Amino acid sequence: MNTDSQPRRADEPFDAGEEMSYVYALGRVGEPALQDAVARLAGVDGRALRLVESAGLAAVVSSVPSGAFGEQGLRTQLEDMARLEAIARSHHAVVDAAFAVTTVLPMRLATVYLDDARVAEMLTAQRGRFLDLLARLDGHVELGVKVYADADAVTPPEPEAVAVAESPGRAYLQRRRAQRRGVQDLHRAAAGAAEEAVRVAEGLSRARVVHRPQQGGLASARGENVANEAYLVPTGEVGRFMSALGASADATPGVRVEVTGPWAPYSFATVTEEDGYGTEGGGGR
Repeated sequence: MNTDSQPRRADEPFDAGEEMSYVYALGRVGEPALQDAVARLAGVDGRALRLVESAGLAAVVSSVPSGAFGEQGLRTQLEDMARLEAIARSHHAVVDAAFAVTTVLPMRLATVYLDDARVAEMLTAQRGRFLDLLARLDGHVELGVKVYADADAVTPPEPEAVAVAESPGRAYLQRRRAQRRGVQDLHRAAAGAAEEAVRVAEGLSRARVVHRPQQGGLASARGENVANEAYLVPTGEVGRFMSALGASADATPGVRVEVTGPWAPYSFATVTEEDGYGTEGGGGR
């Protein structure tokens, strides 16, 4: 997060202070499709969008109050899950709608500058890097591939399949060992499915990013997420990619392969941390 601002006073309301510039995405100057998208879309909290242009680049920007989006105010907002979800939903809606009509470089969630002049300075300073990234993303989308191991979908061994026990305690231990072997076999199968998915996906994509498997509140799907990856896919290969990955989705009981997207290529738009700008991480889409 880049707020470039002074800390908020304890007695200052979140909507107080001068307005700052919230950046959603970057595109090229002079693209009518981007101009049309900005004219019909709204940003965080329904704020109007505009373009800030410099060095052949155009940033999609809206004004936000410094009390809410300065360093301290923004930290407080992002600790509120409902508010974070609302900001993220608005941010992604702008990026996805813009990317649907032209190539844009998604900026990470809550990238905020003091004013439009600072945004223009950023565009000028990083012109070469941004143009290279835009060229890389032209004609491509992001597809996600997730592999799950779902123990509940595997039928447990029948009691008859367990060796005859001499006592209830012995039978219990044998059932527990059988269950552990079943879980171990399931995870080995899931690992194999993930390797096969990578082999197929890499043949139909231009780049791959490995994200951390989703856990806890991020893991809304059934089962354990054992692989979470993103692929940069030419738009003309999306159908083949989804068909090829879908063919292996139900090949092994208890193992599920899901393909998500197409999305704007957040995973492949990251500017290095040294540059100070980047995209939202986490691979949550």
